[in-house]
Amino acid sequence: MSSSKSAPIDSTNADLAPVEQQAAGFEAVREARRSETAQDYVELIDDLIKATGEARVVDVAARMGVSHATVNRILARLVKEGLVSTQPYRSIFLTDAGAGLAQESRERHRIVVEFLCALGIDDATAQRDAEGIEHYVSTETIEAFQKWTGKLSE
Repeated sequence: MSSSKSAPIDSTNADLAPVEQQAAGFEAVREARRSETAQDYVELIDDLIKATGEARVVDVAARMGVSHATVNRILARLVKEGLVSTQPYRSIFLTDAGAGLAQESRERHRIVVEFLCALGIDDATAQRDAEGIEHYVSTETIEAFQKWTGKLSE
């Protein structure tokens, strides 16, 4: 008879990465997912402030393609994380930490776009693909992209 619980797969199997390596990889992806939303929001808020002088919930919701309630829920999280500040019936403001994260995210995006374009990907596709890639690659990979394209930070 077989048990309803299966034994862990032997980590010596040649077709599988070592357990610790595979677990670390999955943890890195989970962490990237957690930080992706914060990065996207602070970057958009920064863009709106620079373009229009303010970032409003209605504008963030429209540009993110989500509801006002979703934006308010995420803003509450970003306030707790010290990335934005808000006041009732006022615009959204970035803290110094939020502005720094926005700049870092923008720079990672730029590097990934330049790398993809250097590979021959058209700009529109590179922009769209970079929106996901920028959050999931390591600093080491970003630096390799930058080195490969020969472009320095702006």
